[in-house]
Amino acid sequence: MTKEILVLFYSANGSTKKLAQFIARGIESVSGVKARIRTVPKVSTVCEQIASDVPESGSPYVTKQDLIECIGLALGSPVRFGNMAASMKYFWDSTSAEWLNGDLIGKPACVFTSSSSLHGGQESCLLSMMLPLLHHGMCLIGIPYSNQELISTTSGGTPYGVSHVSGINSNADITDEEKSLAIAQGKYLAEIAMKIFKE
Repeated sequence: MTKEILVLFYSANGSTKKLAQFIARGIESVSGVKARIRTVPKVSTVCEQIASDVPESGSPYVTKQDLIECIGLALGSPVRFGNMAASMKYFWDSTSAEWLNGDLIGKPACVFTSSSSLHGGQESCLLSMMLPLLHHGMCLIGIPYSNQELISTTSGGTPYGVSHVSGINSNADITDEEKSLAIAQGKYLAEIAMKIFKE
């Protein structure tokens, strides 16, 4: 039976979504595992506005069942002043029941991000996404320096997790190094997950 890894992202301008797709490609390069791609809805400033439970287009919205059913997690958000986006934090703030049940304990997880500038808070955003995962008892993985792109990149990429520099207008393409690191991170996550959940 094929196991699944959740690739959960929020993307305002498409850059984080592109990274998610490359991570999914890396996950699916490992035999016996498939990527389950999900997103979170945008947080509205209008409290009375009711959003649909199903997005008009793109990836489906995540459910708590996705967290329970998957054997690992790749979590991505664009940088918001050095932190994860409010939409992603809103979702994690609602996972107390899963925390109490220990649904995520022992599952491997990685994080990824994008920012408009090279020094836009990528590493602090990655760290901010790690915090709820640590509270849930997940096993965090980064990108080892055996991936030479970490040394050669002049764009995104960190040992904490893959990153992308999208440019001030969010129109910069994913670089070869960023793409390679995203695929490698997804593959590494899947390999570790399959070792943990080999039965």
